Amino acid sequence: MKQIVVFAALLLGVTFTAYSQPRPVERPAQPVKKAPVLPSYVAKYEGGLFGFSSKRDGTLNFDDANQRLVFYGEDGRELFSIPFASVLVIYPQSKSVTSTTGQVVQHVPLPGAGLAGFIKEKRQYMILHIDDPDADVKGVVNFKLKNKEELDSIIDNLGSKAGLQQRGDSYYRPKKEGQGT
Repeated sequence: MKQIVVFAALLLGVTFTAYSQPRPVERPAQPVKKAPVLPSYVAKYEGGLFGFSSKRDGTLNFDDANQRLVFYGEDGRELFSIPFASVLVIYPQSKSVTSTTGQVVQHVPLPGAGLAGFIKEKRQYMILHIDDPDADVKGVVNFKLKNKEELDSIIDNLGSKAGLQQRGDSYYRPKKEGQGT
């Protein structure tokens, strides 16, 4: 019995000794490559801006000269713009929804047709919290984008151009000293 206790103590001691040895220095993480800035992003305005209640297809462009993000309609006319300085928070959101085909097939009165509800598609949204300087209101503006790469690209570029701080995959404007909650 003594031998088993001594052997267990010795084994435990060797384990702690090996565990406390210095570790090799870990390599620093590789810097994350930013997505390239595209001249325009195809997007669908989903709502949230004061005065624009209907959903519209169009494009988002950066107007660096005037420090703003511009949304153009399908006809190429400027519908509205959001100044970089009025952006408070930007973040991505993905929703997994049943596709239109899945919705239609799922209601067909055939055995197994209900399984079509498992046909899902991911939708990518850019959510902007803004402080609208024209109407003196705060709002949440939503844009639907084609894919995750474009979503990440526009969020990274808008966040850096608006001078926001990054937190994860989102950007925010920190409160200034003296601002209350």
